[in-house]
Amino acid sequence: MSDNKNQSNNRKSDLLSKEVEHIDITSFDARKIVSSMEKMSFVSRETANAANIYNEMIKDKDCTIFLTLAGSTSAAGCMHIYRDLVKYNMVDAIVATGASIIDMDFFEALGFKHYQGSQYQDDTELRNNYVDRIYDTYIDEEELQMCDKTIGEIADELEPKSYTSREFIKEIGKYLKTNAKKKDSLIEVAYDNNVPIFCPAFTDSSAGFGLVMHQERSPKNHITIDSIREFRELTEIKIQSKGSGLFMIGGGVPKNFIQDTVICAELLGKDVDMHKYAIQITVADSRDGACSSSTLKEASSWGKVDITKEQMVFAEATSVLPLIASDAYHKGEWKNRERKNFSKIF
Repeated sequence: MSDNKNQSNNRKSDLLSKEVEHIDITSFDARKIVSSMEKMSFVSRETANAANIYNEMIKDKDCTIFLTLAGSTSAAGCMHIYRDLVKYNMVDAIVATGASIIDMDFFEALGFKHYQGSQYQDDTELRNNYVDRIYDTYIDEEELQMCDKTIGEIADELEPKSYTSREFIKEIGKYLKTNAKKKDSLIEVAYDNNVPIFCPAFTDSSAGFGLVMHQERSPKNHITIDSIREFRELTEIKIQSKGSGLFMIGGGVPKNFIQDTVICAELLGKDVDMHKYAIQITVADSRDGACSSSTLKEASSWGKVDITKEQMVFAEATSVLPLIASDAYHKGEWKNRERKNFSKIF
């Protein structure tokens, strides 16, 4: 029996041997390639147009920049890009899936890693070794369960009441200030710079498992997540912004949530403009009418996005996002921006 266990442990070590290394946008200057792509066509020109719009957002002192994250780009090597967009004042608020923030960013802040694997690996063998697969990237399931457990333990220490995901993620930021094994996670850097993070589908992540365990331990005296109040909070940021721009990676709930703030503000009797700038990087097909892939022009028909400064980039985000972000970093318009500090308004 012990031989079988040793063989299993050795196999798991083999599978989890090559760490994903997150790309550093400060280490290379993409300005020359982006300007060259502007003279090309297809996705190259879309990418260059998106980079130009993003720089316009950063340069516009009245523009609040919302970053939305859906999909697994953080696990795939883009985690430090998002952190650096916050660190260098190129993002004012974040709307993300729970998985992007908890299963990926918080997970690594605890000292765990994502690993390079293969999309052709036998998934039965992966399951037998307690290894989870995201396309060609692996995660140790036992470590992910430690992430679930830690979320529950953080909740155990909080005053029992309703929290928005933003409030709870802020508490996670406090926790990481003294407990992080990996410093400068997205959550921690956002906490330090008063950049609020919203996860409207928070339960669909490790946070959901952890909070279920928390509520199971304290069935009558526990915290819960109020997604309605956080919609109101996010709308308040839109109301207090003179202008706004969207930098959207993927689509789904985060994309819809931030676009809907325009409608929500109007229903509250507030006079707000549509989002002035919008970029979406996606591989989704718009022909099925899905919310993940509705084009930005389509969003204009709902009164959400102005169509004068919008760009759809139909590409897998890890291939073009580093270019757009590096171009913006090296152009340096962020050096002239004042921080919005939106976490302080709540």
